Amino acid sequence: MSDPVTAPLVDLNADLGEGFGRWQLTDDEALLSVVTSANVACGFHAGDPSTMRRVCELAAGRGVVVGAQVSYRDLAGFGRRAMDVPPRELADEIAYQIGALEVFARAAGTRVGYVKPHGALYNRCVHDEAQSAAVLEGVRTAGTPLPILGLPGSQLHEAARRVGLPVIGEAFADRAYTPEGTLVSRREPGAVIHDPDEVVKRALGMATEGTVTAIDGSTVRIEARSLCLHGDTPGAADLARRVRDELTAAGVRIGSFA
Repeated sequence: MSDPVTAPLVDLNADLGEGFGRWQLTDDEALLSVVTSANVACGFHAGDPSTMRRVCELAAGRGVVVGAQVSYRDLAGFGRRAMDVPPRELADEIAYQIGALEVFARAAGTRVGYVKPHGALYNRCVHDEAQSAAVLEGVRTAGTPLPILGLPGSQLHEAARRVGLPVIGEAFADRAYTPEGTLVSRREPGAVIHDPDEVVKRALGMATEGTVTAIDGSTVRIEARSLCLHGDTPGAADLARRVRDELTAAGVRIGSFA
């Protein structure tokens, strides 16, 4: 058993509130019993006012930190289609999404604790300085210096450091990595790992050793404070609970970065 003082401390985050109207994709209640941070869809790739309110209330009741999962305006494509949005417009849309979620978070007795881009915007901000700057301008417009949850080494994190915003690195146990430490595109075969045993194994390696095996078999260093457990896959809640149990059994402390 690890020394509780020196044992790694890992946050578990999941994308929640990914529904719209009568359609619901994620098992929010089950996942909120496992994770420590909730990336709540803010209405642009999924989510609606009632869903946002409900997830904020559930999260607050369980002591889970609420984060704004901001996206391109792309409900039809679930925020996963590449889009070219002018920086000023994107900044305004980011501020709009954070502000909307903050209303429901406050009503539930909590606050928005961080920001995480979703889908195509997340991937774009790994390399695109202009889009990253627009996201951060939107965060500043929203009025609070919120931490930015994202891929370590990304343009988004580099830009956030330059403007004085905290950054939180995250890793994905169910996504394939390139040798450069970026995510393999979902358009490529093998980009998403479906074998639960392999997902658990990778989560343990990320949390305890800070490494992951890339798609070419090489070992990649991962410096992540948070592990993302995707909520839009079959059996997501059971897999998330298994990951948490295995991490705890290995001596990893589970707790939010906020």
